[in-house]
Amino acid sequence: MNASTSVANPCINICRMDQAGKYCQGCGRTLVEIGRWEQMTDTERAEVMASVPARRSRRSVPAPCA
Repeated sequence: MNASTSVANPCINICRMDQAGKYCQGCGRTLVEIGRWEQMTDTERAEVMASVPARRSRRSVPAPCA
């Protein structure tokens, strides 16, 4: 496979999970997706990347004030 046609790793070196422990705050992937990234097909990677914007919009809702 040509590297120029593969889905690039979205890691931006902000590697910490959200408060729920579900998604990385940097790239929006789950721990399973991060761990499997190198073994995923381009189709699987594209599916993950397609779901990231919705994940980010859900977590951008501000937390209630204490």
